[in-house]
Amino acid sequence: MPPDTKARLLQSAERILRERGYNGFSYADLAQEIGIRTASIHYHFRAKSDLVLALIERYAERIAGGLADLSRTAPTGADRIAGYVAVYRDALRQGSSLCLCVSLSADAESLEPTALAALEAFHQGGIAWLTEAFELAAEDGSIEHVGAPASEAAATLALVEGAQLVGRASRSAEPFERAVALLMARLRDVG
Repeated sequence: MPPDTKARLLQSAERILRERGYNGFSYADLAQEIGIRTASIHYHFRAKSDLVLALIERYAERIAGGLADLSRTAPTGADRIAGYVAVYRDALRQGSSLCLCVSLSADAESLEPTALAALEAFHQGGIAWLTEAFELAAEDGSIEHVGAPASEAAATLALVEGAQLVGRASRSAEPFERAVALLMARLRDVG
């Protein structure tokens, strides 16, 4: 097997999961797409739960890196919050896909405890990052009427993840944009 088979499996599995959800794909789908036998997939990922855990960990690391970059480059809390919303907007792909963790959350009843724990860690990491962004926004005045930053953060996570689901169901980005419009209207340019 070529050394990049595991990377190709992860890439394809992420795309399929983001488009179809956990219950909408199997190792047979993945084997057909990659052009290998299902036994070869089991060589890299003994069970579907192992593959999903690897996907969540890889995705969480990628998103955390992007948010760290955003923290370094976005000067205001509003800029950071707008950047966070953009991550979810981009992941929606005009209604054809979901954030990996949104897709998996929708099928949570089918996931193993380790995957559920990794999803919870992903969500808690997002809330912690957003809490800091709302704290900065309250300090720099770049968002109107900041309530408790931790509550604002939890509400924002729920907003963008729910907006993605509605956008995906309608196969359009329009419901997402309508859902985040009030939050985006609160953001001010203080530069």
